[in-house]
Amino acid sequence: MIFRPRFQVAQSGDLTRVEYHGDSRANTWLLSMDQSDQPRSKPARTAPRREWKIASVSLVAASAVLLVAVLVANLQSPRVALALLISLISALLVFALLLADVIRQMHSTERQAKTVFADSEQEFHQMADNIQEVFWVIDAESKKATYVNPAYETITGRSCQSLIEEPSSYEKAIHPDDRAQVLAKLEQAAQSGHFEARFRIVRPEGEVRWVWVRGFPRKDRNGKITRLGGSALDITALKHAEDQVQANLAKANSAWSEAEALRKATLALTEDLHMDSVLDALLRSLAELVPYTCARVLVPEGGPHWLALGEKSFLEPSKKAPRCPLTFVADDSPFFQRIWSERRRVLIPDTRKQEGWQTFAGHQEFCSWLSVPLVASEEFLGFLSVGHIEPSHFTEDHLRRAELLAIPAAVAIQNARLYSTAEIYGSELEKRLTDLQKAEQALDQSEAGRRVSEEKFRKIFHSSPVAFSITTLEEGRFLEVNGAFEARYGYSRQDVLGRTVHELRIWDDPADRRLLVAQLQRGGPIRNVMTRLRAKSGEIKVTAYSADRIEFDGQRCILGVSEDVITHDPKSAN
Repeated sequence: MIFRPRFQVAQSGDLTRVEYHGDSRANTWLLSMDQSDQPRSKPARTAPRREWKIASVSLVAASAVLLVAVLVANLQSPRVALALLISLISALLVFALLLADVIRQMHSTERQAKTVFADSEQEFHQMADNIQEVFWVIDAESKKATYVNPAYETITGRSCQSLIEEPSSYEKAIHPDDRAQVLAKLEQAAQSGHFEARFRIVRPEGEVRWVWVRGFPRKDRNGKITRLGGSALDITALKHAEDQVQANLAKANSAWSEAEALRKATLALTEDLHMDSVLDALLRSLAELVPYTCARVLVPEGGPHWLALGEKSFLEPSKKAPRCPLTFVADDSPFFQRIWSERRRVLIPDTRKQEGWQTFAGHQEFCSWLSVPLVASEEFLGFLSVGHIEPSHFTEDHLRRAELLAIPAAVAIQNARLYSTAEIYGSELEKRLTDLQKAEQALDQSEAGRRVSEEKFRKIFHSSPVAFSITTLEEGRFLEVNGAFEARYGYSRQDVLGRTVHELRIWDDPADRRLLVAQLQRGGPIRNVMTRLRAKSGEIKVTAYSADRIEFDGQRCILGVSEDVITHDPKSAN
């Protein structure tokens, strides 16, 4: 049974001894109290006990001596006896006065001490009643509570009265999962004197709180622990903060591991651009992020036809699918048609409850399934299909991881397709480059032949006795003439090169040249056309003129041949 303690206080230096009596045995606690915090009272003057004892003994001895002297003197001399009797009475009066003064001082000291004790007791109650921690005292042997402060009601939700009625009821407040461990530590504390534990308590309404309880011993004169006292602090907010920190650290570690796995997956997807290597890296990385029974990369083949471009399975040998790629027609499965049309991520925890699931070819053995679309550069490439034979195996976190992996996977698949296309174009380009090299070789041979032909033409052009000239088709600007041309018309090569026929007025009638140019542009050479050409001296020469179009120095030109007209003289003929 709990008793509100009755305190007795004694001052000694800076310490105040507080004795409280909860049952037949008294308990003493030493509380540190500064002198400035002591109750203020006027100090009482008290006679030292030792001096009082000496004075009392001396007075009693003197009285005894006087009494004996009176008796002896009474037999010998009445006057002496009377004087001694008066002295004895005077001594007794003095003793009575001293005794009365001592008693008065003792009563004054007692009143002052009671005032100090009452003030100290009130201060202790104020302190114990207003602190937020539970201040508790239990019997070391029976483990029954002998004192708690009002904070017990605030933290545990149980009244102090309930603890008075049942001193061991505090054990019921301990969480069932922690109770055995806490009581075992409390039993050890009865021997060691040290107790410290963090555990859960359950309030009457079911709320769970965390407390931090510490205890220290109270020993008797023989050194035996008779009491355990201490404090209990509500650390629910601190514990929640610690749990939140641990949860955040766990999330951070999980996020780091996930990011590292995605980084490795992205690197693996870009190491080799061949489609087989990309699909193998994708499905291996997926198994690390989302444990599965079977995973496939489903791509459209044109129209309603679909193909499993890549597949990895962990099924038992007896349950493994055939080695040939899975193909199916979307029109045969209304369930897949809806998935295809929506093109969104899908999570089905239990496919046995999904309508139309059995129509999904190649997936009937899976009891849990998720799918995410593969999209790169806004182009839909297909689906990443992931299945497991156990129901409710996949969670939203698995779906989120698969969706994160699908982003680099779609890009890698698109790059693999581009690489495959580039390989085809590269092969075709290589073939065409071979053909081009052959053509270049033929062109080189042709160029070599052309050079030979040009050299032959140049030799013939300059060594011919017939007048040759090369002029541009449109302007008639001279580009080359031979020696026979210089001899026939009287112009040197330097005189004509770079100048036009119009500047030199070689054509007697410019219309003749325009007619010849028009005929050449229509196609076909000109042979032995009679025209009149002017020499440098101004002489008009009747000329048989032949011409044809040629390419010279990258320009369209006219190769002109002019010969003298042979006239027939009858006289000479006769």
